[in-house]
Amino acid sequence: MKRVITIDGPSGAGKSTIAKRLATELGFEYLDTGALYRAVALYLRRSGCDENISDEEISRLLEGLKISFSDGRVFINNEDVTDRIRTPEIGHFSSVFSARAPVREFLMGVQRGFPEEHDTVAEGRDMGTVVFPDAWKKFFITASIEERTRRRFKQLQEMGKAVTLDEALRDVKERDERDSNRKIAPLKKPADAVHIDTTELSLEETLQCIKKHLGSDNSPEDRP
Repeated sequence: MKRVITIDGPSGAGKSTIAKRLATELGFEYLDTGALYRAVALYLRRSGCDENISDEEISRLLEGLKISFSDGRVFINNEDVTDRIRTPEIGHFSSVFSARAPVREFLMGVQRGFPEEHDTVAEGRDMGTVVFPDAWKKFFITASIEERTRRRFKQLQEMGKAVTLDEALRDVKERDERDSNRKIAPLKKPADAVHIDTTELSLEETLQCIKKHLGSDNSPEDRP
């Protein structure tokens, strides 16, 4: 397995933006685990699933699903769904279905197979605790709930979604509750992860902080 850097944290902390930039600057590949869960959620919703579906039915439906990445695009069964997975509804159901054992088992192999070919920056909620417990470097990114709400609201607005600030706050709180209290792989800081609060930090300042912790290990000549 190649080198893996994990970036975990709650919704709206800025993990995706940070992980993408870090991967680009280090020459690593970016593993967007959020897109994986959103793709599964879209597929299950298209199949008529809601919160009450059984694990057995989820397992049966997932037998017909193939997820792949190419040039930053996400595909389910060869259909480009990159834009379709970025809606509030699919965001909600990705959080709901991510707590189900068949979904996590299905995506575990997809995620762990990625670093077999690439040095990887993987972001999510259980990258450093469950998926890559032996990762090369681990980070846990947080921000205040007010700042995370502001970022989520701005993101949805830029996507053309009609939401209020109160709706964005409710979405963030609901995700926090589900992610932190689910029985399977709950959101928590890995014991060996570096904790960075980005509330008062710009993207550039956050990246500099991460690279400082990486030290000389991130130089090209040190990579396998």
